[in-house]
Amino acid sequence: MSFIRLSLLASILFVLVSCSAVRPPEQPIVVEPSAPVKPAKPAIPPGDLPGLPRTEINPALRPVTFAALPGWKNDDQREALPAFLSSCAVMIRRPDWKSACAIAANLDGNDENAVRQFFENYFQPYRVSNPDGSLYGTVTGYYEPLLQGSRKRGGKYQTPLHRAPDDILTIDLTSVFPELKGQRVRGRLVGNKVVAYPSRGELSQSNALLGKEIVWVDDPIDAFFLQVQGSGRVQLDDGKEQVRIAYADQNGHPYKSIGRYLIDKGELTLDQASAQGIKGWLKANPKRQQELLNANPSYVFFKEEKVTDPNVGPKGAMGVALTPQRSIAVDPQFIPLGAPVFLVATLPASKTPLRRLVMAQDTGSAIKNPVRADYFWGFGAEAGEQAGRMKQRGEMWVLLPK
Repeated sequence: MSFIRLSLLASILFVLVSCSAVRPPEQPIVVEPSAPVKPAKPAIPPGDLPGLPRTEINPALRPVTFAALPGWKNDDQREALPAFLSSCAVMIRRPDWKSACAIAANLDGNDENAVRQFFENYFQPYRVSNPDGSLYGTVTGYYEPLLQGSRKRGGKYQTPLHRAPDDILTIDLTSVFPELKGQRVRGRLVGNKVVAYPSRGELSQSNALLGKEIVWVDDPIDAFFLQVQGSGRVQLDDGKEQVRIAYADQNGHPYKSIGRYLIDKGELTLDQASAQGIKGWLKANPKRQQELLNANPSYVFFKEEKVTDPNVGPKGAMGVALTPQRSIAVDPQFIPLGAPVFLVATLPASKTPLRRLVMAQDTGSAIKNPVRADYFWGFGAEAGEQAGRMKQRGEMWVLLPK
């Protein structure tokens, strides 16, 4: 029995090393939005959950004053208040957040000065820095796309979106190896060994996902970018029903940028490797489509959710709905999920300042390093245009309760 346990542990560690790596932060970042890592279950009302510990202040955060935040007084924080209250649905379980969340719930949301004073009175800003001491990082964008699909395969609807397979294992070794905190390990059991789950290319050449189709969509490229975004909506061919396709799980392989693949092959320059540029290359090189898509071995599985309110965004890693242009994805090793973040960057492909209070409500498999954010633009084609062009230099300040 002990031999089997040792074998299992060795196999698990092999899977961890081979399948949980992320794109090294020092590599140039291509404007290809990164797949958000979302929970398998929605958030439960706070009253039904145990309390959470106080928020930790890690070495990446250095206290400053609000006067140090460029453009702080020019931002209308009233627009951020609904997103903050969404965070409070979870954060109120932390003892250091209870007071601020309770007061925010009774604020006059139409009074700009009152909202700004609330954040200044109850929060301490912290400048975010990278491990090497640098203060700047990259800000990319993501959005919720709309695809065209059908419940049945036929005609132009030939590309499936899949539910999570029954044999995929989620392995958590944190209690035994604390240094592995935050590592996501996926695999499957073969005999008494845990082995890596098949890659995208391997899954495309097998029948492993047969019968796990949720819907069939009309464009394999859109389906790929839906996996990159992590969630989206599908308009069904009956013309009436629209469903949300939300992140459920992932095959455990590292996310690899297909934009970076094209740059390394000399097919595109760094400036051309936006989401739009990649789609243009695919349409011009249809015979190389599978080669390019398989360059990213990561494969995302989905679950179906009803769209009860078309104006409400998808749920992020916190389990609360994202707010367009007021929610971001961060690296939770450095930025506490739920915290307000003052983001200083520029609008996509421009020098126009973007300085606003946003909420850290999501994560992404390629969002690594303290000064790193993925900016949620919202739903639809216009949001997609902005997200696809966004790769800006940015700075970040986290607001934590006094």
